[in-house]
Amino acid sequence: MSVRGETRLWIAQRASAAVLALCVIVHLVTIVYAVRGDLSGAEILARTRGNAAWLAFYTLFVLAVTVHAPIGLRAVLGEWLGWRGRSRDLALLAFAMLLAVMGMRAVFTVFA
Repeated sequence: MSVRGETRLWIAQRASAAVLALCVIVHLVTIVYAVRGDLSGAEILARTRGNAAWLAFYTLFVLAVTVHAPIGLRAVLGEWLGWRGRSRDLALLAFAMLLAVMGMRAVFTVFA
């Protein structure tokens, strides 16, 4: 991959990390609120179903994971296992797609 391509991946990794940091904080605060409020699973689902704001938030969360994790794994596979080239990148693209499909399936199940 070109230097420009590697730079873009580096920027995407850092940007997705920033988004993930915010998403994780909001997610954990929400969990603490739910636990301290003794909310049941049914009560939580009742509050989230049909809520466009939570749907948008968790969609952003899934998209950030879909970008962040494969880029990080790309570096690990290259440095630790010496796996480089097109086969690694195609495998990680498939992994990213799997993350996106599974994550959005969970999001739509909870919020739709």
